[in-house]
Amino acid sequence: MDVHQTGSAYNKNEYTPAIFLSYRPFKQYNWNLRAFYKRIFRMPTFNDLYYTDIGNISLKPEYTNQYNLGCQYSKDSEKKIVSRISFRVDAYYNEVTDKIVAIPKGNGQYRWMMMNLGYVEIRGLDISTQIGWTLPYKMILNTNLNYTFQKAQDFTNPMDNDPVSGSYGGQIAYTPWHNGSAIANLIWQTWNFNYSFIYIGERYHNSSNILANYEQPWYTHDLTLGKTFQLKKVNCKISAEVNNILNQYYDVILNYPMPGRNYKLILKIEL
Repeated sequence: MDVHQTGSAYNKNEYTPAIFLSYRPFKQYNWNLRAFYKRIFRMPTFNDLYYTDIGNISLKPEYTNQYNLGCQYSKDSEKKIVSRISFRVDAYYNEVTDKIVAIPKGNGQYRWMMMNLGYVEIRGLDISTQIGWTLPYKMILNTNLNYTFQKAQDFTNPMDNDPVSGSYGGQIAYTPWHNGSAIANLIWQTWNFNYSFIYIGERYHNSSNILANYEQPWYTHDLTLGKTFQLKKVNCKISAEVNNILNQYYDVILNYPMPGRNYKLILKIEL
């Protein structure tokens, strides 16, 4: 029910039910099956509506019916090299009405606009694995692997179904089918070494998935070396970073090139 107020934005009341199920089939194993349904309601934010040159006061609220089925397994062991292992997989299906998205306006890389996509269907798969290692010399290694497959199709306008340039059924803007990451963190006494790899697969910058709108996949390798110490009872941490080690050229969005190889030296002091 909408209640309009004179001189101010209106209130919005919505019923958003959620159902969660969890089942552990074997008591001796920490393995859980789970499923849930959620009705999600999202109002446009103040910036979505009113931010200069970006906001759109005609934005509608976003509604999502989300269905999820997944499982999770974990095991700890204090006396083995592999001290902890955790695995999680989730498959989901979303029906989104009036999906709120931000897309670049024209060719200007700093000018964006907010808009609604009338109806979007999203099918996806998330896989995540975490492994903890106990190494010689009291070193601890934590590794994390993540992979996501997502098919997010724009079904707003059935009439826009031209096989050459139509957007009906196309992957929505800047949503890759495949993306993933690999992270390794090595801890030894007061030293900390971190390596990360991020991969973003091919995308399109428009729901019309034609060659002219194609965006290349990209990936980066990053390294960080840090050390914590005390200076007159003050906790400090100094770290050095090398980002985009291979100096790869890539655009997160069209005409928005990201930095090549770059370096950072960071000092944190906790008082």
